[in-house]
Amino acid sequence: MAHLAKFERIAATIEADIRAGRIAFGDALASEAALVSRFSVSRNTIRKSLALLVEKGLISTRVGSGSFVTYDGEVIDSAAGWSVSLSAKAARLQSRILSLSRGPMEIDCHELPLGSDCLKVDRIRFRVETGRGVSLERSRIPWHDGFANVLEHGLVEGSITETLTSRGLTALGGREWAGVERALSEEDAALLGCDPGLPMLKLRRVSRAANNSVVEFVESLLDPDLFALSFEF
Repeated sequence: MAHLAKFERIAATIEADIRAGRIAFGDALASEAALVSRFSVSRNTIRKSLALLVEKGLISTRVGSGSFVTYDGEVIDSAAGWSVSLSAKAARLQSRILSLSRGPMEIDCHELPLGSDCLKVDRIRFRVETGRGVSLERSRIPWHDGFANVLEHGLVEGSITETLTSRGLTALGGREWAGVERALSEEDAALLGCDPGLPMLKLRRVSRAANNSVVEFVESLLDPDLFALSFEF
């Protein structure tokens, strides 16, 4: 972090503590005075660090009360098909494959024409206590002969990424975009166990191999109470 400004280094240190769970969701950060003492910097530097953490959605600052952690999970791992292990709730979440089949592409996507022969994997991640879904993911992968035994034996270690890698298919790049699903279909609402009128974060990703061929298309619906997007630039 040598190239970063002092306030950025301090923010990165606090961010690491939050993401590692050393400062949990809802916890109060140390006071400005305590942070000044800890990092041996001015109060203005600490305030710039805290402002950066607010911008990243990791904390909120309340006048007269201090700063509190609002971050409630880990960064989405796209290699895992948008499945996320929530730091404070991982033990209370489970995932389940809803369907594993071969069939025509039925989701509108410019990179993978409708009707294309695909390996189709639908998955849901849900809260154990309530059964309510927090993410619904539909992966569509151009069919390869090597997928025949996947239908019989399942995904390698339950992972699409591991399955593709075992067959020499590696994504080296791609494109992803985000939007809002303002009204769920009755089918999706029933799967997730929520009201059809609940808005959901909608992510779409196309992964490509070195020769620019499509490796995988994924469309995900995510509970906005648990998922968000974060960009650094």
